[in-house]
Amino acid sequence: MSGATGKRLDLGVQYASRADGLPARAEIRAWSRAALDVDGRRGGQITVRFVDADEGRALNRDYRRKDRPTNVLSFVYESEPRIRGDLVICAPVVVREAMEQGKTPRAHYAHLVVHGLLHLLGYDHETGEDDARQMEDKERAILASLGFTDPYRDEGG
Repeated sequence: MSGATGKRLDLGVQYASRADGLPARAEIRAWSRAALDVDGRRGGQITVRFVDADEGRALNRDYRRKDRPTNVLSFVYESEPRIRGDLVICAPVVVREAMEQGKTPRAHYAHLVVHGLLHLLGYDHETGEDDARQMEDKERAILASLGFTDPYRDEGG
């Protein structure tokens, strides 16, 4: 019984942005489940909030001391026995980045949900080259399992 409870995903989705093309809750659930299962992990209590630039900028300024909106922010509250945390995704930044990178917004949203959840699981690309490579490899594998191409395919070349 505790195994089933431990694998349960309680997902809240908040649409605080009026942007077109935001992913549906069912897509976010599938992307989240794939990321949470990457290492045979347990379930979690996750909220994904889509915001506009003003809220994204304020949160990035207040929590990261960077006075600009960013694509995704991860807030972890508990990692054991289940993951509890929030992801904040800034819709205008995602759409702009997708266009700049030649991706669909849907593919970029999927990547950022997976990326943010890996942060909640303890992965961190900012702690060194080996950690970044490990996190990117996990992202590639998860996204491939969901039918998406390598999100880093055009970087560094």
